[in-house]
Amino acid sequence: MVNWHEKMISMLQYMSGKGASDLHLTVGSVPHIRVNGKIVQSELPPVSKEELENLLYSLLNEDEKKAYLETKTLDFSFGEHELGRFRVNIYQQRGTISAAIRLLPLEIIGIDYLGIPAEPLKKFCSLPHGLVLVCGPVGSGKTTTLASMIDYINKTRNCHVISIEDPIEYIHKNNKALIHQREVKQDTPNFIDALKFILREDPDIVVIGEMRDTETMTSALTIAETGHLVFATLHTGDASESIRRMVDSFPATHQTQISTQISYVLRGVINQMLLPKKDGQGRVMASEIMIVTPAIQNIIRENKVEQIHSHIQMGTGLGMQTMSQSLSDLVKGGKISPEFAMTKTKRDKELGRLLGQENYA
Repeated sequence: MVNWHEKMISMLQYMSGKGASDLHLTVGSVPHIRVNGKIVQSELPPVSKEELENLLYSLLNEDEKKAYLETKTLDFSFGEHELGRFRVNIYQQRGTISAAIRLLPLEIIGIDYLGIPAEPLKKFCSLPHGLVLVCGPVGSGKTTTLASMIDYINKTRNCHVISIEDPIEYIHKNNKALIHQREVKQDTPNFIDALKFILREDPDIVVIGEMRDTETMTSALTIAETGHLVFATLHTGDASESIRRMVDSFPATHQTQISTQISYVLRGVINQMLLPKKDGQGRVMASEIMIVTPAIQNIIRENKVEQIHSHIQMGTGLGMQTMSQSLSDLVKGGKISPEFAMTKTKRDKELGRLLGQENYA
């Protein structure tokens, strides 16, 4: 009799051994893995519909299996001794089961080793209250950055941290801080319900895994207004887009009020991208850092967010940096090529000037 759980674990061991970040399973196909940001075929044999169902169901309890069969999609995470934690999304395509499985390292990366300027991040972690956004596309390492910041807080502050995650990816053990991690569907029905009563749970710091809707954004702003420090993520490309996304999520009649509210509570925005190295050995982080100053507060309040970029350019002495500055540093450090950097910037003229390439200026 086949032990499907053991067979699933052996596939995860193969994935880990290849240095892959993700494993993709599709009926009738050779499993694929993502290595250094690129999807490649594995050396594993193709899986049939029955095999894949058995493999994936071996990871689920009865409630999770029932939830998947009802909704045709399921997010969850689990830990495997010595391998690490895994984030899994099971979904359907062309009427059959599929899955994307991401490997999460056992060790949380230290805040000094993320590849993002550490000093601004440490200052964000030391704030008494306010809202800090960690932004970027899917797969840009936002969860890892948040985990590193929580880990730094855990080592440096006597406080109570409550996180709401979907699913929980990194496990934090209490150190100086008391940390409670709540998983959507396991510990609370959704983000909105979790945030509704969170202030009764006496937090100092609240971590919101993802701001998906106006209700979650409203809660984040309110919690930050009431003297708490809030960290949250958004799928946006730069600081001005992050603010615009929040404001535009609300009805036009409320947007002036929301802009004012954001201007009072927002303390900083981190935008990031994970990029493959030029030599193909691993990936590097490119990042934009915005620290809210009185001038930026006025810009947000007046809904002139297109002016934010120039203030970030001028704020290097305060710890700010633009994405172009970060990409330029990676090029000059030999990590990525100028040509590749140009494909990742929204401001090719600015990056061209930083690289001394007049044809882009």
